[in-house]
Amino acid sequence: MEGSTLHEYVRIIATLLLDGIVLAIGLLLISLVVMYFIDITQTKHAVRRNYPVVGRFRYLFETLGEFFRQYFFAMDREEMPFNRAERSWVYRAAKDIDSTVPFGSTRSLNPPGTVIFVNTAFPNLHEESIAPESLVIGPDCEHPFETNSIFNISGMSYGAISKPAILALSQGAKAAGCWLNTGEGGLSPYHLEGGADLVVQIGTAKYGVRDESGNLSDAKVKELAALPQVKMFEIKLSQGAKPGKGGMLPGEKVSEEVARIRGIPAGKDSLSPNRHRDIDSVQDLLDTVNKIRASTGKPVGFKLVLGDVSFLDDLCNAIAERGIESAPDFITLDSADGGTGAAPQSLIDYMGLPLRESLPLLANALIRHDLKRRIRIIASGKLIEPASVAWAISLGADFVVSARGFMFALGCVQAMQCNRNTCPTGIATHDPKLQKGLVVEDKAKRVEHYCRNVNYEVGVIAHSCGVSDPRRLCRNHARIICDNGLSMSIADLHPIPAEAD
Repeated sequence: MEGSTLHEYVRIIATLLLDGIVLAIGLLLISLVVMYFIDITQTKHAVRRNYPVVGRFRYLFETLGEFFRQYFFAMDREEMPFNRAERSWVYRAAKDIDSTVPFGSTRSLNPPGTVIFVNTAFPNLHEESIAPESLVIGPDCEHPFETNSIFNISGMSYGAISKPAILALSQGAKAAGCWLNTGEGGLSPYHLEGGADLVVQIGTAKYGVRDESGNLSDAKVKELAALPQVKMFEIKLSQGAKPGKGGMLPGEKVSEEVARIRGIPAGKDSLSPNRHRDIDSVQDLLDTVNKIRASTGKPVGFKLVLGDVSFLDDLCNAIAERGIESAPDFITLDSADGGTGAAPQSLIDYMGLPLRESLPLLANALIRHDLKRRIRIIASGKLIEPASVAWAISLGADFVVSARGFMFALGCVQAMQCNRNTCPTGIATHDPKLQKGLVVEDKAKRVEHYCRNVNYEVGVIAHSCGVSDPRRLCRNHARIICDNGLSMSIADLHPIPAEAD
């Protein structure tokens, strides 16, 4: 009896499985027939119309190819915009684990443009190291900003990135002793919550400091300046990834809260003008700098990506005519290969000068006009690891800022979905289901560790070059590979102006 019952159970299960398989095959065949008729009747995709059903695999493989290249096919030093070796260093530094590598470097020294540093025969001992020099930004301001922070967090707007991402950056910046730039999206409560020093960026749309007509509101600027955490104001003229184009925030990212902070309608695409409507010349720029500085008492500078280099002499000559007190307190120089959440490919690929060319041009212009000690240079654009930071300092930068480096510290995997609200790590999305993956307390620690480890490794490079303070790195300390495969000193490639003091 028991045997027959078991046999009956087996028969029933086998029948159900067979029925399930038949049903699945039937549904599959029906689906294929439906897709076939859809493909041969649609008019938008020629491949699908000519090769119904099969042609769909082309689009599937195109989508999957991006991920296969990243994880299986691209070599450690090949991927763009950041290769696996660079990202891996940031991940290890952020986790504060061993960042040493074995056997030998995988970085080729042959490609022209490769930077190498010049070690001295008698490097500084570890115990001879000193803390980086403190620098004053805006010495003539009522409230100057003094800091010894070399590596800082560049502008990332609330809205472009999520609430937990901003909270982690704010808390991590406070612990590391660096500053955090708000980005052009305005000052949110989450920027303030961590207690970090803040740089308020004023973009072309004047988000957060605009009146009902979209013009700069003096009252709102003063209100922000009264906050002790707000140390400086940065006027954003242009961004490396999209010079001549304003910020772009898709409507699905413009929540009620983002809209309230920015002063714009919720749920609609947020497009900034391609320039400040009230800044049409060097004189207008200096007027705005001095207006904000006079009303706030705090340092004011501007951010741009350099293109037309005649702008630099025009600026310096205008300052000479007005008096050195009219000079901006800092210039943030972005690189043509800077990052963004969204930009037209024509601009992101072809517009503006890269930092390797624009940084020495800016530094030399300030030196020629005897303004280098007055105007601090903040370098930005793909400077995510210690060697690139040390290189920028040696060329004349006083500070370095990074956005994408700190995104990697937060857990960014370079999924390239910043503009879709589908960021898988919860950084560049307002989807609560995706944001839950970003644990603020853990990521804040990673931000702190990353910042501290970059500064430490920059110090290691400085000691090897024979200087005790990274800010004493100069052009003689770095060389660059030329077309003939040999290197030349950056001091010879970009000589200091002969009339320099």
